[in-house]
Amino acid sequence: MEDDLKTVASFPDPMLAHIAETKLKDNGIEAAVFGENSQFPSIRYADDKITVKVNAADYERALSILEASDKAE
Repeated sequence: MEDDLKTVASFPDPMLAHIAETKLKDNGIEAAVFGENSQFPSIRYADDKITVKVNAADYERALSILEASDKAE
């Protein structure tokens, strides 16, 4: 299943990842946050390892939604 997923965004903070996930879900795109539960949080934050992934078929639309959201803020 993970082969069908594409990373649409990476974040240093779990809260920001969940905000992006919610924006996508509010627009009808299934999204999930990966990598927020690490044994080494300081390393995770330094590497932006918290990602939001979507189905490959929704990737372009998800990018557009997140880009439009960033411009609106």
